[in-house]
Amino acid sequence: MPDIWELTALIAQFLLYIGILTSAGLAFARVVFKSDTTGLHVRIVRLATRFAFLALLASTAGFSLKGAELTGAASGMVDFVILGLLWQTPVGSALALQISGLALILAGLRSSGRGFLVAVIGGALALSSFPIVGHVGDSGRVWLLLVLLLHLVCASFWIGILDPLRTLAADKGSLSQAAQLGHQFGRFAIFTVPALIAAGVVMALFLVGKPGDLIATGYGLALLGKVFAFGVLLSAAAANKLRFVPAMRRGEFAAAAALRRSIAAEWIAILLILLATAVLTTLPGMMTVSA
Repeated sequence: MPDIWELTALIAQFLLYIGILTSAGLAFARVVFKSDTTGLHVRIVRLATRFAFLALLASTAGFSLKGAELTGAASGMVDFVILGLLWQTPVGSALALQISGLALILAGLRSSGRGFLVAVIGGALALSSFPIVGHVGDSGRVWLLLVLLLHLVCASFWIGILDPLRTLAADKGSLSQAAQLGHQFGRFAIFTVPALIAAGVVMALFLVGKPGDLIATGYGLALLGKVFAFGVLLSAAAANKLRFVPAMRRGEFAAAAALRRSIAAEWIAILLILLATAVLTTLPGMMTVSA
C-alpha cells in the first residue's frame, strides 16, 4: 500500500498534469487557431493563467514532497540540504523547466503577434519536463523521450481546444464560428490523433515488455484502464467530427448542445487518463507482478 507521502505526491502529480497540459494546450490552440479564437482571447488568458498557477503550486509541492519521501518525515519538505541535492537531479531539472515554461506561457499570452510564439515555446518547455523523469527518463533513450514529448504535445493540443469550442457552441450567435473551429480542429486531428496513438503504442510496448504483463503487473492494469478511458475519449471525438460539427455547419443549434455534452464526456475521460498516468509515473512498484 502507498504511504501518505506517495499518495500526496500522486495528487500533486495529477494536478501538475492537469495544469501544464491545459495551460500549454490553451496557448497552442490560441496560436494555431488565432483568427477563430480572437474573441475568446481574454477567456483563454484567464483560464491559462489559472491552470498555470495550479501547475506552479503542484510542481513546487511535488518537489518538496520528494524531500519528505526521502526522509520519511514532513521536515524533509523544508530540509534545504535534501532539497539542494534533489535540485541537482532530473527532478530539479524538471522543476526548472516547469517554472520557466509556465512563466513564458503567462508572458506570451499577454503579448500579441510574435508574443504568442513565446507562449508556444513555454508550453513546449513545460511539457518537456515530463520525459526527463520516470521510466522513460530512466531508459536513457533519446528517441523515446522525443516520442513521449510528441505524445504530450498532441494530448495538450487536444485538451486546449475543448474550452474554446464548448464556449462558442453555447451561443447561437457564434454557432457558425464554433462549427468552423470544430471543422478546423478536425482537420488537424487527422494528423495529431494518429500521432498521439502511435506514440502511446510505442511507449507501451517498450515499457510493458511482454503482452502478458498487461494483466500480470500493476503497471499493465493501470495502462489498460488508461486505454479504456482513451477509447471513450476517441468515441466522443469521433461523434463530434462526424455528427455534431457537420450538423452545426448546416445551422442546427441542437447539435451544439450535443457537442457540449460530448465535450463534457471528453473531459471526464481526460481526467481519468491523467489520473492513470499519475499513478503510473508516481507510485513505485507498479511494474511488479500482481498476485
